[in-house]
Amino acid sequence: MSAVSKSSLKSSLEQLECHFTWTLLEEDVDLDELEETVGYQIKFFTESNIQNYNLMSYICHLKKSNEEALQNLQKAEEEVQKNHPDEIARRSLVTWGNYAWVYYHLERYEEAQSYINKVENSGKELSGTAQWKIELPEIWAEQGWALIKWGKKYFERAKSCFENALKKEPDNPEFNAGYATTMYRLEDYFYRQCEHETLSLEPLKRAVELNPKDTFLMALLALKLQDLNQDDEGERYIEEATQKTPCSPYALRYAAKFYRRKGEVDKAMEILKRALTVTPDSTFLHHQLGLCYRSKLFQLKMSTRYPPQEQVEELIQLAIYHFKIMTDRKTKNFSAHLDLAKMYAEAKKYEEAEEAFQKASQINILSNGDKQQFCYLYGNFQCFHVKSESEAIGYYIKGMKIQKDSYFFYKCRDALKKMLQQRIRRGLGDATVFGTLGFISSLSSEKHEAIEYYEKAVALNPDNEEYLSALCGLRLSLSS
Repeated sequence: MSAVSKSSLKSSLEQLECHFTWTLLEEDVDLDELEETVGYQIKFFTESNIQNYNLMSYICHLKKSNEEALQNLQKAEEEVQKNHPDEIARRSLVTWGNYAWVYYHLERYEEAQSYINKVENSGKELSGTAQWKIELPEIWAEQGWALIKWGKKYFERAKSCFENALKKEPDNPEFNAGYATTMYRLEDYFYRQCEHETLSLEPLKRAVELNPKDTFLMALLALKLQDLNQDDEGERYIEEATQKTPCSPYALRYAAKFYRRKGEVDKAMEILKRALTVTPDSTFLHHQLGLCYRSKLFQLKMSTRYPPQEQVEELIQLAIYHFKIMTDRKTKNFSAHLDLAKMYAEAKKYEEAEEAFQKASQINILSNGDKQQFCYLYGNFQCFHVKSESEAIGYYIKGMKIQKDSYFFYKCRDALKKMLQQRIRRGLGDATVFGTLGFISSLSSEKHEAIEYYEKAVALNPDNEEYLSALCGLRLSLSS
């Protein structure tokens, strides 16, 4: 194929709606972990796996396995023929787009062009016009599901996709399921500072109503109800989910999480061990078991002033064992590295804790929220275990600077304020302490309080340009 026609082909490929054009960046995801997740979903979500096979084809391409990518696209085609025999063209546009891209990367340009032609011809037929690019709700939804799986950086885009799909078909069960799942994830990761808000509750109720057999949605609704202190209603959904699909690893894992959070840790562990018989290689389940042993440790420490040291050590070692299974196999799992670090700190193994914290901080797919969480937890480690207040203060400040008005912004702020106010009570309130309190108040938009702190800092250190500049800026902002 000539350079000109190859260039023309690339231009046509970029017009297609498929995984290759949805800006799903390899550096934002752990491909091995995602491949395992999608593999489990193909195995256990048996109704229709068109989207999963399409996504798996893209994962295989990113892992340099284009022949395997083609095999997954063939499976996606088989799913379309089996589940949607009357809508083959409508349901195959993403699959055909992926085919075109894979053949392009294999330098099989004629085959790539043939799939571009299929998409263009089918698009014209479906639109009834000469315009082949049409916005189908199914494609918006498939893009939404792919974005959810690509991680938290992509959740807002996923929300927009499902909103677009629902504009076309507001009562579609799948689109409502996608929207509810996205809202739950968004709320869980980004809206935790707004604890009074329940953005996902009504979408989840609606999705469960439209998808009465979907026990994954039931489990998410149960956890959301538990967040709102409606444990009894939540438990009814958990019981229904585990009765309907007693072997579903997804229903079981969320049931275990429900009971662990409720304080019924032994019941949670029993469920997790049952789930491991279904999916013995699931690192997620080991992580959850580690969290259960950690909960048992905290319960033991709360129950008596002097807990038996042998029991304490056993629970710590069991938690570490299960967390390490996760971190060894899933090297980019941020939460597991942090949980392991905190458990090493509990065991007073500070070198191992430091190593786990550093591994967490070096993961290359961290969001700003993750980085802020790291600063907060590492600051706590420095404060309460290493006993280095100066290091702790540095990390709390660093965390606050990453982004404002987030859950861990407030955690860093409150921890820092508490530490500095304790210093003042101990008679150690120097210019740095008051200057830092001024910085905290300024970042929190508490200008009058910030001015008071900076005035105290300047009184103790009159020549400090940073404090003088901040004070001047704050006074000007109030007078303007």
